[in-house]
Amino acid sequence: MRLTERLYRSPLGRVMSTLAHAVATMQRPFMVYGYRDPTTGQFRKWTRVSSTLVVMRKERLALGDHVWVWHHSILDATEGLVIEEGVQIGAWVGIFTHGSENAVRLLGRQFVHIPNTERKGYTRGAVKIGAYSFIGAGAIILPGVTIGKGCLVGSGALVMHDLPDHAIAIGSPARVKGSTTALDLRWCKRHDFAQTYYDPEVFAALPQRE
Repeated sequence: MRLTERLYRSPLGRVMSTLAHAVATMQRPFMVYGYRDPTTGQFRKWTRVSSTLVVMRKERLALGDHVWVWHHSILDATEGLVIEEGVQIGAWVGIFTHGSENAVRLLGRQFVHIPNTERKGYTRGAVKIGAYSFIGAGAIILPGVTIGKGCLVGSGALVMHDLPDHAIAIGSPARVKGSTTALDLRWCKRHDFAQTYYDPEVFAALPQRE
């Protein structure tokens, strides 16, 4: 029996448990309020990102205000990543702007010896996510994709192609299955969102809300 286990079985066990839980609490993910946009130098006061967020090439990430990025997500900004105002990104999301899925075979053992920018077979492409779009937990967005404003990407979706404004996209690969304007209209028939809706022009264009 290990020393730590013997100690835990002793009268010291309760103290050890309390200390272990305290350490675990300090290591738990938490949300960090505020973010300095490295591309503009502006401080995004209302943006919140997880303490576990991984950002690749932070200097190429343009992040708007009022953005939310939850736990254990990866933002790959290697080829440029724009996340506009109000976007919410769930946990375990991967947004990628480059990939070696072809180069790993084409370059073999020479892969590691070739500079990143010179590797043939690399997939490269900037990604943009439009204002007030929602990216569900576990979604994957591949290089070169542009997601319009006000979109809803379902949990676990694999987004391989561009999505138009207000698209609801689900599945792997993700396919457009509806419109957030139609979804929002249902809510607008029950409540008045005229003062809070993210886009006044879109709101004004909604069909009769009575």
